[in-house]
Amino acid sequence: MENSAAHLTRRKPKKPKKRWKKPLIITLSVLVLLGGLGFIYQKQLVILAFNMFASDTVKETLDDSFKPAGNEDAPVVEHTDPFSLLLLGIDQRDNEPSRSDTIIYSVVRPEDNKVLLLSIPRDSYTEIVGRDVKSKINSAYAHGEAKMAMDTVEKLLENKVDFYAAINFNGLKDIVDAIGGVELPIKKNIENKLKTHEKLFVEANKPIYNGEEALGYVRYREDSDFNRTMRHRIFLSAFMNRALEVKNLTKIPDVIKIAGSNFTTNMNSDFIVKFAESLYMKDSIPTISNYMLQGTGAMRGGVWYYDLSEEDLQHVRTMIASWLDPDATEIIEPSTDDTTESTDAA
Repeated sequence: MENSAAHLTRRKPKKPKKRWKKPLIITLSVLVLLGGLGFIYQKQLVILAFNMFASDTVKETLDDSFKPAGNEDAPVVEHTDPFSLLLLGIDQRDNEPSRSDTIIYSVVRPEDNKVLLLSIPRDSYTEIVGRDVKSKINSAYAHGEAKMAMDTVEKLLENKVDFYAAINFNGLKDIVDAIGGVELPIKKNIENKLKTHEKLFVEANKPIYNGEEALGYVRYREDSDFNRTMRHRIFLSAFMNRALEVKNLTKIPDVIKIAGSNFTTNMNSDFIVKFAESLYMKDSIPTISNYMLQGTGAMRGGVWYYDLSEEDLQHVRTMIASWLDPDATEIIEPSTDDTTESTDAA
C-alpha cells in the first residue's frame, strides 16, 4: 500500500501539464484568428492605426498648406461626389518667375474609382482671365497665382474648377525619396545636351528611380511638349501606385511634412483625409484615363505658342461635363490613351 501511495504521489506532478493544454490551445487559436483577421481586414487596421497615431499630424500639416484661391471660399463637396482639381507644377529656377510648367485638369469620380487627367500644354495660347490679354496659359499663375490660373482654365474648358493643388518641383525630390523611389518606364537614357539647359542625366531601365532622377524625368524638355506632359502624367500614376502600397501608408505624414511650404491647396484637411481613406479602402487603385489638348505650334512676334484645336476643345468640354455629372451612367472616355506612346526619352 505504501509503495502504491508513493507511486501515486510521484505521478501527481504531471497533472498540471493537462491543465495548461486548454489555455495554450485557446491562446494559439486567438493568435491565429487575430492573424487571419489582420490579413482579411488589413486595410481597416491600417486606417485605424493611421487615425490613432498619425491623423492629427497630417491634418496639422495640411492646415498649414491651406491657401484659399483669392477671396473666394472653396466649394462644399462631399468626398464621394465627382470633383475637379487643377494640378499645378511650379518650376521656379534662379530668378525666373513662378510659372506653372505643369497644368493638369483632373476629374475624380470617387464612387467609380476613376480619375481623368487632362494635360494642358503650358504654351497654349488663350485668354488670361483678369489681364484681358491672350498669352501662354502658364503665365496666368505668374501674374495671379492659383486664382488667375483657375479662372483661366475654367474659361478655357467651360467647366468648373473646384480645387487646386500647387507643388513646387523643389520639393519633389525629397517626397519621392521618402516613399523609397518610384517605378518609371524609361527605355532610353534621358540627357540634356543643349548648353543653355542645366545638366541632366537619367539612366534607362532601372527598377526604381530616386527623387533626383524622378525630378530629371519630369523636367526634361529637349523633345516635345507632348512627351513632357505625358511624362508628368506617368509620374503622377507611378507616385500614386507607390504611395498607396501598404508599407508606405505610414510614411504619408512624413511625405506631407516634407511637402510643407512647397505645397498649397484650397482643399481643407478634413476633405483630403476622408477622401484619402476612401481611396485606400478600395479593392484596387483608381483607373486613370489620360488625354492632352490637341493643337499646332505657331510663331507670334518671334515667340512660339501652341494654338489649341477648337474642335478638340469642344470634344473635351463635353467629355469633362460627363465626368462631373454625378448621375451619369456612362461617361465619355478619352479617344486615345497617349501614355502608351513611346518616345526617345521614355
